[in-house]
Amino acid sequence: MNIYVNGSIIAEEKAVVSVYDHGFLYGIGLFETFRTYGGQPFLLKEHQKRMAYGCEQLGMDYRAKDGEWEAIVASLLEANGLTDAYFRFTVTAGEDILGLPAGDYSQPQLIVYVKGLSARDEELYSKGKPLQLLSIPRNTPEGDVRFKSLHYMNNILAKRELKQYPWAMRAEGLQTDGKGYLAEGIVSNLFFVKNHRLHTPSLETGILPGITRAFVMKLAKQHGIVLEEGLYRWEDLQKADEVFITNSIQEIVPITTLYDLSGSVCGVSGGAAGRVTRKLSELYGNHTITRK
Repeated sequence: MNIYVNGSIIAEEKAVVSVYDHGFLYGIGLFETFRTYGGQPFLLKEHQKRMAYGCEQLGMDYRAKDGEWEAIVASLLEANGLTDAYFRFTVTAGEDILGLPAGDYSQPQLIVYVKGLSARDEELYSKGKPLQLLSIPRNTPEGDVRFKSLHYMNNILAKRELKQYPWAMRAEGLQTDGKGYLAEGIVSNLFFVKNHRLHTPSLETGILPGITRAFVMKLAKQHGIVLEEGLYRWEDLQKADEVFITNSIQEIVPITTLYDLSGSVCGVSGGAAGRVTRKLSELYGNHTITRK
């Protein structure tokens, strides 16, 4: 693949960063992932806003110029012969001293990765996937809210734990916070439906304020679905009528099987996407279909 590095599109095997880049040394960096529909990036402004906030908090002097990301997306699609793709925009701190700096980062680096999208698995969206409870808790946020940062060790350890459960094939892993409240998936945000109400864990649990999470919450409110953010336990999920997860690439994915740490299984919504999940998926699709 060809990728973007600081103004140039180059072959990925030729891309390098300095060993003194503080993204490499200390994990000082942020990233945003999204996909395109019909060549157009979805919810781009929301991703840029989250990136800008994080850069400001970390002292990285970067803010996307008008039209900058759109031009990069178009160039990478053309350079790689793709109609639509998955994109990861990464801003690293750039080179600095060996040691923690006292000032801001004046020369951050912008690297944009791209890869083709897998064919849509319709069975996944109709029959859902499993969710495996994990023992490794979600760590506390780096600041007032969790950044989508290069410091990703907690997620990596969660992924390694998930591989230990032989029954959890194709499952997403679910972390709780330090107090045992439901938090989020390894690469997703969590929702569930109980008594005709849509629930999602509060940002108080330290979860990432997901872009797709916020968009789904907005859709629910616009269409009369009662929504609550709160503190919930695994037992609440076991009693749910529907469960689903969200992220920017997979959109809305039904969860139809729950596994606890011992492998005990709990079915959800009869093994198929529930009514509210289907409704929100339809509403979500209405906003992307015009871009395809």
